[in-house]
This record gives sequence, structure tokens and C-alpha cells, in this order.
Amino acid sequence: MADYLVKALAYDGVVRAYAVNATETVAEAQRRHETWHTASAALGRSLVGGLLLGATLKGEDKLTVKIMGDGPAGAIIVDSNAKGEVKGYIQNPKVALPLNAQGKLDVRGAVGTQGLFTVIKDLGLKEPFTGQTPIVSGELGEDFTYYLASSEQVPSAVGLSVLVNPDDTIQTAGGFMIQIMPGASDEIITRLEQKLASLPRVSSLLADGMTPEQILETILDDTTIFYLETMPVQFKCDCSKEKFGSALITLGTSELNEMIEEDHGAETVCSFCGNKYHFSEQDLHELVQEIEGKKD
Repeated sequence: MADYLVKALAYDGVVRAYAVNATETVAEAQRRHETWHTASAALGRSLVGGLLLGATLKGEDKLTVKIMGDGPAGAIIVDSNAKGEVKGYIQNPKVALPLNAQGKLDVRGAVGTQGLFTVIKDLGLKEPFTGQTPIVSGELGEDFTYYLASSEQVPSAVGLSVLVNPDDTIQTAGGFMIQIMPGASDEIITRLEQKLASLPRVSSLLADGMTPEQILETILDDTTIFYLETMPVQFKCDCSKEKFGSALITLGTSELNEMIEEDHGAETVCSFCGNKYHFSEQDLHELVQEIEGKKD
């Protein structure tokens, strides 16, 4: 089944709800970055969280999530947009820690419990919106939840889950985001808290064959759900040789000439997707000419 995300309203519009099956999206990231199991779970949860935040955007808006913890995984960077496209990477993909006390993958151990959680939103304005909160858990679902409550003032519950096979490949990955709007009663909030406390992990529900709609129906089972949109999601990188060429130009003529003389070319690698772009001596000469042409 292809990956997709659903957006919905419940309890007469005072609850916004999102759920996503991102299994193939996270599997694509695992293959490209060759992540080991704990890193797979950490990067996978971050990608799912990025998709859920991206689902709140409109049009050409996009955002970046930066998770800079003190654990062995290092930095995790995720870009997403309003179209269900996401890309991301983890600084140290080869992290495989022993299981935690609950017998689960130790994402907190990989990410760390100290550091910063930053969201940068490009909403087409002069300046991007930046929100930053401390890492409060390292499990990431709680960190997305804390960011939304403290930086965006939206009380939310975010669940992120990745089931990793023994060979490091992805069995299932997905998540949900429930947001409380003004006007929600204490009774509704208590009911949701009770439901979420007893909810199995999303990756287990997906492994049992449940759809994003059925996951929301499990959480919101005593109210009418209005589905607003169903949106395909995918791992998609917008890198290109042209973009890397523009980046190389910023190095200046002396450094480009050094590459020509010493290395007889250059190879660039995209951090987000691992694609490689080769620049021949001729390519580099053309970039030098482009710089010199701008000077004239």
C-alpha cells in the first residue's frame, strides 16, 4: 500500500487530527543512508514528525526540523513541505545501541537528552519563522509535542513509531498528531488523554494492517470524524547538479582552480539523499568562467 497521510476534524471542529503511514518513505531513507537499527528508528521518527508538521502548511510553504542532541546519532535534519514530500539525514547513520529497559529500540540513547529542537518555517515572507525548544525526552514524539505546545502554543499529542527488522530494514513506520483547538472542553481532553495512554504503538497497528483512518478512529472512537484530505507522502530530494554547481561557485576561483590542478575534477554528495554528482575539469573550468564573466 502506498504511503499517505489523512487530515481530519473531530468533536465539532475543536480537535484537529492527522495520521500517516510512512513505511516506504522511511524505508527509502534507510536504504539511501544505510542506517543501523537505532539510527533507523531515530531518523524514521524524525521524518514522520516532519511529515505531520508539513501537513499543517499551505501552498509552497516548507519547513526544516533540526534535532541537535548530545547522543551518538549527532544532528538529525529533516526538510518537509505542504505537498507530503520529505527528506532527511542523520549525522551518524551507524548507530546500533542495545535495547532499552522496555525491550525497545533506544532512540533516546541515540539522540540524547540534552540539546536543541529547532523548526524553521519558510512561509514565503521576508524572514523565516524560527521556533526553538530544548530537547525534553530524546524519544522525539515528546519533543515534537513539547515544541508545538511551547513554541506554537498548540496543545498537541504526537506519536511517532518505527518498527525495524533484524536486518535494519523498515517493517512499518507512521504516526499521528492530535491538536486541541480553543473551545475544547476538559471532558474531551481527558477522554483523549485516556485513549492515547492505552494506544498501542502506531508501527504495531500498521503491522496489523490498520490504515491511518482506522488509527484515528481508534483514538477518536466516540465522535464523528470529518476527513478533510488524503495526501500521498514520499521521500523526495530536490538536489541537482545545477544546485551543486551554484554551491561550488561560492568557493571562488582560486579554490576551483586548485580542484582542477590537484584533483582534475570534483565529486559532490547530497547529504539528504546520497546522490553523487561528478564535475569534470571542463565543468569546473566553466564555473570559473562564469565567476569571471560576472566580474566583467
